[in-house]
Amino acid sequence: MKKMYKLLLLFAFMMTITCFRTYSQVAINTDGSPPDPSAFIDVKSTTKGLLPPRMTNAQIIGISSPVAGSMVYNTSLNSICLFNGTAWDMWETRDGQSCGSVVYGGKTYNTVIIGMQCWMTENLNIGTAIPGTQEQADNGIIEKYCYDDMPANCDIFGGLYQWAEIVQYLNGATNGTSWNPAPTGDVQGICPAGWHLANDAEWSSLAAYLGGASVAGGKMKSTWFWAAPNAGATNSSGFTGMPAGDRDVSGSFIFQTIYGDFWTASESNSTQAWYRNLNNSNETLYRGGYYKSDGFAARCLK
Repeated sequence: MKKMYKLLLLFAFMMTITCFRTYSQVAINTDGSPPDPSAFIDVKSTTKGLLPPRMTNAQIIGISSPVAGSMVYNTSLNSICLFNGTAWDMWETRDGQSCGSVVYGGKTYNTVIIGMQCWMTENLNIGTAIPGTQEQADNGIIEKYCYDDMPANCDIFGGLYQWAEIVQYLNGATNGTSWNPAPTGDVQGICPAGWHLANDAEWSSLAAYLGGASVAGGKMKSTWFWAAPNAGATNSSGFTGMPAGDRDVSGSFIFQTIYGDFWTASESNSTQAWYRNLNNSNETLYRGGYYKSDGFAARCLK
């Protein structure tokens, strides 16, 4: 009896080894065929596809310590993305291509893919125009400035906004006080649903992708509307940066055709926020902090 018991144990052990070796490869199919000898996992189907994890661009970037070769589907850019060991790359380069237009406030905004980001190619022009001498208010109505108080300038260059207005007074933010608490995620502000105001880090990522801040501006500036010399302007990125000018803190309008200033969604202190500047004299994308009560352009990021 003991001998039979030992034989049964030996047989069970051998079957375990055999099963392990047999199933060290995996076939997923409906026809019962074995996996190809060269494949660890062999998936066969003529009616269904393979579905990887689906994440937004922000969720993908937020993955902690991804392993080289990791694959996800980017729902923001509608593309498979792979981690190359250093950064996330799209399955195929789509720089300069559209990531889909969006209709907002009766206006259609075009878009462009730059690296792993999807930008609007036009400044926002949303809201009710008010005089430059009037402060924008937390009144439930999106308000904008049109350069020289002329609606045609909003049609060409987009609106100009104070910082608190573009973030829509989130968490008590004003042009003179900080929000409390500071947001930890994307800030939609005056952008349409599914879009947000690019923060300081996202603007920095754009500059780095375009070769650094010292040359990024030339690749971002449109080749029209800028005053001479519009140095280095190629718009090779497709960003189409426009010289919308500013609404000064005094209520006057300055620098149209000279500067294109854009708010970020990031404060630098209680009375100032980070912004980016394009100008006609060089190809730099300048970073600085400025008074929130100034009026700058706004761009949205998907």
